[in-house]
Amino acid sequence: MLLAQGKTAAKAVRAMGVTEQSYYRWRSEYGGLKLDQVKRLKLLEQENGRLRKAVADLTLEKLVLKEAASGNP
Repeated sequence: MLLAQGKTAAKAVRAMGVTEQSYYRWRSEYGGLKLDQVKRLKLLEQENGRLRKAVADLTLEKLVLKEAASGNP
């Protein structure tokens, strides 16, 4: 919207409270994707985070049980 009003990309992103570096990094990462693809990617990233946490919890639990079974305090 701001770009359509004739503002530069730098001024537009500053007006939104985003650094210019963040804008260009986002553009290089998501620029070629359509909106539904970005939404799907975000959902997959969230699911991946939940799965990583579950694996970490299970790994810690396994280590605790292994240590308890070996008789180490």
